[in-house]
Amino acid sequence: MLTIWPILSIIAPAPVKKHLQILLYNVHYYLEFVRKVVGILKHDFSSDYCELAHPLILDAFRAIGYTQFEGYGLDEFSERAAALVRSKVSAPSADVHFIGGGTHTNLVAISSILRPYEAVIAPESGHIFVHEAGSIEATGHKVCTVKGNNGKLSTAEIEAVVLEHCDEHMVKPRLVYVSQSTECGTVYTKAELSAISECCRKNELYLFLDGARLGAAINSPVCDLSYGDVAELADAFYIGGTKNGAMFGEALVICRDEMKTDFRFHLKQRGAMLAKGAAIGLQFEALLKDNLLDELAKHSISMAEKLADGVRALGFDLLCPAETNMVFPIFPAETADKLHELYGFHDWTDIDDMTAVRLVISWATPESAVDTFLNDLEKL
Repeated sequence: MLTIWPILSIIAPAPVKKHLQILLYNVHYYLEFVRKVVGILKHDFSSDYCELAHPLILDAFRAIGYTQFEGYGLDEFSERAAALVRSKVSAPSADVHFIGGGTHTNLVAISSILRPYEAVIAPESGHIFVHEAGSIEATGHKVCTVKGNNGKLSTAEIEAVVLEHCDEHMVKPRLVYVSQSTECGTVYTKAELSAISECCRKNELYLFLDGARLGAAINSPVCDLSYGDVAELADAFYIGGTKNGAMFGEALVICRDEMKTDFRFHLKQRGAMLAKGAAIGLQFEALLKDNLLDELAKHSISMAEKLADGVRALGFDLLCPAETNMVFPIFPAETADKLHELYGFHDWTDIDDMTAVRLVISWATPESAVDTFLNDLEKL
């Protein structure tokens, strides 16, 4: 399409050249999009938010299109959803706040908890360190990273950071950040999270749990934690909706009393208080009232298990255990390149002449997409 531009640039009148060029590039872009999505790209395994929302969520939006409600999360839908969250996590006294996305939730929660000189301990793969554009540091709080193991922190690593920061000439570690599941798709067991919680309390540290994929973690066959266990062990955490069937939204649960004070002021100041807060509340009401959130998570895990088993059956190794809805196969670089022509996914890391890729199964991934991927992989 763009090859005809040199000709047009010669014959087109000067006043319309710029407009023709813009039009040509737009047409080219959309034709490429159609070619990839309709003509070639069979399925997108890039993330678990590639689909807009579960039909029940869309039905909930349709049902209240002309309904008037209170703003800023004080509406009836958010109140009912908050009650459902408290019931689900067995924490009747917890504060529940609905926030638009994971990065915003991490930012507001962590920055509201810490004093200016206090810092966060996180694994070097942690979302707040790698994928949030330095949002925590931008609020003045250093992120002290440790290596971790397949995305998980250990108590020894936490205590090493605490010991290293020994006086007022350094930042003071005050909060431990963990993800459940981790960026590597692995999960903390009850024993592991209990040990971290005990370590935090012994060292006067807060424990904050990023639950963007908490549904997938809790429903993992290797996880022995309940939602109630998480509420008991963490000072604050959230249940992710964006990556588990919602259009957008996370449910932040604050269990520790001193974190609750004036939290809505923090929400407002950080731009996280949505005027139409009902848009998140009604989604969580739909996700929780009939256990939809867990059913969607179970589907994604089931499809991920099938994908991981199929990849291993074809002779390929995995970079880390496939415990939730993410699978990290290690392919020859040439094989990964050829798969990129057929599917959407992210390269994770290079290992000599091999490439570890990340394949994410969503709540909506059909079994046929997994079967087709494995068939194409076998052919390659």
